Amino acid sequence: MDNQKCFFAVDLGATSGRTIIGTVKDGKLMQEEITRFPNNLIEQGGHFYWDIYALYFEIIRGLKEVARRNIEITSIGIDTWGVDFVFIGEDNAILRNPRAYRDPITFGAMEDYLKNVISKKEVYDVTGIQFLNFNSIFQLYAMRKEDNAAFNHAKKILFVPDALSWMLTGNEVCEYTIASTSQLLDPRSGQLDERLLASLGLSRKMFGKMVNPGTQIGVLTEEVQKMTGLGAVPVIAVAGHDTASAVAAVPAKDEQFAYLSSGTWSLMGIETKKAIISDRSYELNFTNEGGIEGTTRFLKNICGMWLYERCRKEWPEEVRQLSHPELQGSAMNVEAFRSIINPDDALFANPVSMIEAIQQYCRNTGQPVPETPAEICRCIFDSLALRYRQVFGWLKEFADFDLNVLHIIGGGSLNKYLNQFTADSLGVEVLAGPQEGTAIGNIMLQAKAAGEVADIWQMRKIIADSIEMVKYEPKDADVWAQAFDKYLSIINK
Repeated sequence: MDNQKCFFAVDLGATSGRTIIGTVKDGKLMQEEITRFPNNLIEQGGHFYWDIYALYFEIIRGLKEVARRNIEITSIGIDTWGVDFVFIGEDNAILRNPRAYRDPITFGAMEDYLKNVISKKEVYDVTGIQFLNFNSIFQLYAMRKEDNAAFNHAKKILFVPDALSWMLTGNEVCEYTIASTSQLLDPRSGQLDERLLASLGLSRKMFGKMVNPGTQIGVLTEEVQKMTGLGAVPVIAVAGHDTASAVAAVPAKDEQFAYLSSGTWSLMGIETKKAIISDRSYELNFTNEGGIEGTTRFLKNICGMWLYERCRKEWPEEVRQLSHPELQGSAMNVEAFRSIINPDDALFANPVSMIEAIQQYCRNTGQPVPETPAEICRCIFDSLALRYRQVFGWLKEFADFDLNVLHIIGGGSLNKYLNQFTADSLGVEVLAGPQEGTAIGNIMLQAKAAGEVADIWQMRKIIADSIEMVKYEPKDADVWAQAFDKYLSIINK
C-alpha cells in the first residue's frame, strides 16, 4: 500500500471477528480484510464463556500476516461487543475465561440488586443506562453472590477490548465508550461511580485509568514483537465499544440524523452533546453511552437479527443452504403482518429454540402461528420494522432537532427488504451503508490519532466520499399505520 499510513483494526463481534488494514489517501478510505474467524461461545458447567486466548491468538495471527506481507502498520485498534470483562489476578495472569453476557447467572440478578441494594431510579439517575439483565453491574453482582473464585481473587477488572490491548502492551486502561456500557459510569463526571462500585465490593483502583478514544495505550511488548515479527507498534484506544466505533462511521452530512446499527443487535439512537437523563428517558428505558469527541449515544437496544440468525441455525439443511436474499425473498410472498411479535420480549433473550419461542408468543397472543421458514422470516422482519417505528417515535420526543433521515449501518444495511420496511414503517428516508461501519470507525479513529484527519466531521465526509449508500424512500404510509396499531394492541396484551 505504497508509503501511506496503514492502520490495523481488530473488530470482534459476538459471533465472529476479523482483522482489517485501512488507509486514508486523497480524501478516500481504502480497506482490506486480512483475516476472518469465528468467535465461539463456550458452554461448560452450566455457564457460557468467551475464549479470550483464542481471540488473542487470532489477533497475533493477523499481525503475523501483515508482517509476512511486509505491510508497515502505523497503529493497532481493538473494538468489541460491550459489557463483558476479564479478571486479572495478583500474579498478573487472567483468572479463567470471561463469562459471556448471555450466561444465565444474570437471570434474576438485576431484580435482586435493584430491590435489595440500590433502587432502580437511583441507578438510572447516576448512569442513564438502559436496564438489561446482562449489564456489567448485574453480572458482577451475580458473581459476588455465587462466591465466584475469579471475582474473589481479582486484582484488576478489564473490559474485553482493554483486556486484549493489555495482552498486547502490558498496560491497563479503561476506555470510556466501553466502560459506559457497564452501568457503572456517571456520564456527567466521565468516571466510574464509587458508590455503585462499593455496592459490589469493588474499588476504583481495580479498573484501569480512564482514557478517551484516540489515546495511545502503549506499544507491542517485546514478546509480541518477537511472535509477530513487528516492531514497537502503538496500540490505540479507539472507541472500544463496537457500536461507538460504528456510530463514529455514520456518513451523516450534519447533526440532524438518527442511526440504526443493524446486526445481531439493532441499536437505534441519536448523537447528543450531553446525556439525556430524565423521568421520561427512565420510563422508556433509554441508554446514554459514550461517543467520541465528548458526544453521547442516546439510544435503545433492540433485539435485532439475533432472531433471524438463531432460527436459521435451526432450519433444515436445505433451508440453510439458501442464500440470505433467497430465503428473505421467499418471505416477501407471505401475507404481511399475519403474525407480529415484540422482538424485545423476554421469551427471545436466549431460548433453547427461537422458532418455538416465536410460535409460543403467537399462541399466547391469539395470532396465527408461523410454521414455514418464509412465514417466520416475514414475522421477524415485519415485527422489527414496527419496533423501529415505536423507538423512532420516542427519539423524536427527545431530539432537539428534526429527524428526517435514518442511517442504517452494519451488516443489516445489506438487507434490502428490511431496509425498505424500515423506511415504510418510519415514514422517513433511509440511507443504508456502510456495511463495515464498526471497522471503518476503528480505522478512522486511528487515523485521527495519527493526525490524518482533524475531527469527526472530516471523518464522516471521507467515509461518505468512499462508500456507496443505498437510498430507500418511504411508501404505503396508511398500510404501515394500520399495522402499527395492530402491533401496539398485540404487545400490550
